[in-house]
Amino acid sequence: MTDIAWIDLALTAARPQALGALLRYFRDLDTAEEAFQEACLRAIRTWPEKGPPRDPAAWLIFVGRNSGIDAVRKRSRNDPLPEEEVLSDLSDAEVDMADRLDNSNYRDDILRLMFICCHPDLPNTQQIALALRIVSGLSVPQIARAFLVSEAAMEQRITRAKGRVAKAGVPFETPSAAERATRLSTVGAMIYLVFNEGYSAGITNPDNAAFCEEAIRLARLLLRIFPGEPEIMGLLALMLLQHSRAPARFDRQGQIVLLEDQDRNLWNRKLIDEALALLDKAIRHRQPGPYQIQAAVSALHARAARAEDTDWEEITLLYGMLEHIQPSPVVTLNKAVAISKLKGPEAALELIAPLAEKLDGYFYFHGVRGGLLMQLSRNAQAREAFDRAIALANSPAECAHIRQQIDKLGAAVAPA
Repeated sequence: MTDIAWIDLALTAARPQALGALLRYFRDLDTAEEAFQEACLRAIRTWPEKGPPRDPAAWLIFVGRNSGIDAVRKRSRNDPLPEEEVLSDLSDAEVDMADRLDNSNYRDDILRLMFICCHPDLPNTQQIALALRIVSGLSVPQIARAFLVSEAAMEQRITRAKGRVAKAGVPFETPSAAERATRLSTVGAMIYLVFNEGYSAGITNPDNAAFCEEAIRLARLLLRIFPGEPEIMGLLALMLLQHSRAPARFDRQGQIVLLEDQDRNLWNRKLIDEALALLDKAIRHRQPGPYQIQAAVSALHARAARAEDTDWEEITLLYGMLEHIQPSPVVTLNKAVAISKLKGPEAALELIAPLAEKLDGYFYFHGVRGGLLMQLSRNAQAREAFDRAIALANSPAECAHIRQQIDKLGAAVAPA
């Protein structure tokens, strides 16, 4: 076996499973990560000559565990080894290790690993960075480039995140069914954070844009170990539908193309078909959740051959359902956009008026408000809204898009 690319793919696929098990053994994130890295180095040296093992994850766990124990011994030559329950099962049989992967520990190991990365003590930026480093195995330089910070700054961010996790004392026992449901929800939110980090970057930062595909990969992994969870199906369907529009979201100059103006022939139909099948399967469980509802909205856009064929009435109803399940000013803002298509901009402005204080620091609120005011020819107010949006833009593409809207106002409004 000399295909290094295959080895890299196998190591990436086995990482969450192997690292999660090593974390359970050593109960220390740094020790588990070092053990996994040593196992990967040995795999690169031995697999090309001896061929791939029957179960790459089991092999990595077995080798990594022994390597970790050796490292613990070297660091603590004058101290006794940790108690048996700390180092857990110290059996040397790879067969036993493979058997362990078939029981409930497998699911809980991966869930625990992901849950650690989305610990509530961590801010969103640290959650994303830690997940990309620990679960996905991206290098610090890759993550630093995506966040547009120096490698040293990103290294410090990840180190601080690990320190907070260690200080929080994350429990290592097998979670109950209720705890597992809570953790799944938190892990889903973390994965969607990773996706949105890439989605909002668009084509301006290729390293960041790759986060979308990584988030989809993590969601697929989660769905494999929890195949009956409709919200995980909804999450994956939502991301697939949004990602399917990637080729049409920006023009050749890198400018944003609004959904209604996109060339739908460029949308990835393979991703759309997969997402629609997932969504149909999720809906049959009759357990509606936020991700399923958002995916249903995206599905209505995907099913419309032309922008004018969009079922805005159904989209308005779905946002009303989402408001009931998960009330949020942002949900109301999205509902207002749908209402503007049905009843006009005046009705939409009336709906979002109470949101002004809560969403004053939100780019899209001012962009939507400016667009509605422009439709009513209230150009002076529209200019004020667009100026505020530019100040809050998250990317050059967003800024350029708002400037295009200001240009459309023409000379009716003197420059501020």
